Amino acid sequence: MTGNHSDAPGRVRLGTSDLAVYPLSLGGNVFGWTADEEQSFAVLDAYAAAGGNFVDTADTYSSWVPGNVGGESETIIGNWIRSRGNRDDLVIATKVGLHPEARGLSAANIKSSVEGSLRRLGTDRIDLYYTHQDDDTPVEEFVTALNELVKEGKIREVAASNISAERLAEALAFAASEGLAKYVAVQPHYNLVSRATFEGPLADVVADHGLATVPYYALASGFLTGKYRPGGGEVASARSEGASRYLADPRGPKVLEALDTVAAEHGAEPATVALAWLNARPTVAAPIASARTVEQLPPLLAAASLRLTPEQLTLLNTASA
Repeated sequence: MTGNHSDAPGRVRLGTSDLAVYPLSLGGNVFGWTADEEQSFAVLDAYAAAGGNFVDTADTYSSWVPGNVGGESETIIGNWIRSRGNRDDLVIATKVGLHPEARGLSAANIKSSVEGSLRRLGTDRIDLYYTHQDDDTPVEEFVTALNELVKEGKIREVAASNISAERLAEALAFAASEGLAKYVAVQPHYNLVSRATFEGPLADVVADHGLATVPYYALASGFLTGKYRPGGGEVASARSEGASRYLADPRGPKVLEALDTVAAEHGAEPATVALAWLNARPTVAAPIASARTVEQLPPLLAAASLRLTPEQLTLLNTASA
């Protein structure tokens, strides 16, 4: 299974890189948003205590919150790393290109943005650095800029989020032709109720080049936890609007029903099954899921060890097709 072969116990190798990660990435988008520093530290501690080592953030998190400017999540993670002294135990992923005051993938923006991320994270290196969203910058420009940062030791590996199959193939081809650092992973919007954005040409390029997939919105803004139900009333959550739209999709209730069936067979939570389904997909190394509280973490962590049967995978695939 490309991008998902086993490394140390409880770890998977990230594509063609030498990064070995826990098969659930902890999303840092809630840090500085719905979780303050104290809550964030508690979630990070619980994740690390369970064996987790793969933390995902971005320079723009959480700039959408009134009073925030972006970089709050990186700062909280950096403070946590400093207070715990555990930098060498972690694989830290962050992103460039969507900070409100540093948008785009120009070489100049990449080079200045990485310095801000390194400072906020309190580290001398970023393990996995994503181009957060593709734009019209020539691939030659951003691939070369990223390669220079790898040569300088500021980043270890490069990856791409929100990129088309065509642009991914173009970036990989240029990196190969010039002997430059190439993308080792992609981070697409991918889950049981959002499959079309990834499956098809993009997934083919990823598989053909041995890249790993690290899906975001792995639980569809919380919809796949099962707490949003037809006729179930309002759920108090910052994400309820995003999650409730899946109820209007005819597949939404079908997927919940299939999740309930499989969850009952394993004595597991629907969220655990939804993440385990992703982990069973070709090239997927580690879905990203976030937790606002320590209590939300166990069903996410349980996905790392849940193996679904072929019959259960078929049931979920059919409901979500």
